[in-house]
Amino acid sequence: MSSTPTTSTARSLHVVLGSGPAGRTLAAELVSRGHVVRLVDRSGSGDAIEGVERYVADVSTAEGARAAVEGAAVVHHCVNVGYHLQVEVMPRIQQAVLAAVEAVGARLVVLDTLYPYGPTHGEVMTEDTPWRATSRKGRMRAELDEAYLTAHREGRARVVLGRSADFIGPQVLNSSLGGAVFPAVLSGGEALGIGDLDQPHSYTYIGDVAAGLATLGEQPEGDGQVWHLPTAPAVTTRRIHAMIGERVGAPVKATVLTEPRPFGPFDEVFMAEYAELFYQHTEPQILDSSAFERAFGARPTPLAQALDATIDWYRALLAGRV
Repeated sequence: MSSTPTTSTARSLHVVLGSGPAGRTLAAELVSRGHVVRLVDRSGSGDAIEGVERYVADVSTAEGARAAVEGAAVVHHCVNVGYHLQVEVMPRIQQAVLAAVEAVGARLVVLDTLYPYGPTHGEVMTEDTPWRATSRKGRMRAELDEAYLTAHREGRARVVLGRSADFIGPQVLNSSLGGAVFPAVLSGGEALGIGDLDQPHSYTYIGDVAAGLATLGEQPEGDGQVWHLPTAPAVTTRRIHAMIGERVGAPVKATVLTEPRPFGPFDEVFMAEYAELFYQHTEPQILDSSAFERAFGARPTPLAQALDATIDWYRALLAGRV
């Protein structure tokens, strides 16, 4: 575990802040593309990733953020915190990270959410969709995003934002298609369904999140904008459950939450904070990533392929192989 950042590769270094599923998958993607990679989090725990330098820092502090990004050409901000901490902590992280990239002259790639759009009442979300957030977390994210874009417009930092729908894929546990679904399905239990399962809902494959962020890190012509990361066409969650059932050889039995309440890994604290975002599961959530696909020649992973990879990973997890 490194306590002093490596600086010999100065301007070719990509630093990934945050070691959740997006950060880890992105770090591996960047290594596969030939980049020098540093992965930063507060604990330094977790499995080693071949070719990735692990570094411990608290990037919510000015000192921690500056040390973490020393020598970076590109910084990828994939840090997230618990829902009950977001409104307080995420602005502090932004302030520290922006100051750090300004100081070292690195480009900043930010992994973003759909929260700034707020309820869309079924409108397809493009990069031109107005920001009409009604939740505290949505308004907070919108304020952060405007600050990122303002920093870019003012020439203080070079910034680009990549927005994703709900994650699906290997290593993804805390998602509506994650740890409350696949382990139950594979063990004959009851999976979680949230809201109206017959509404179309976009899910972004974690591999496409990583590939999209890596591309934004390599292509500075995308800077100063919000981009929707490659996302397969939306289908209903009920259809996804049917596709999962076809793959495991048994229908998915689901407990459907029509209102926020604790279930499985989502405890009372989480659900109390998630309640303001529950609209995402009671109306269509349709993300259009065609602008990114045209600009960068990318294509999202087909949903069937994403489900195959996810089920394989969860089988390995339950067997103790990951």
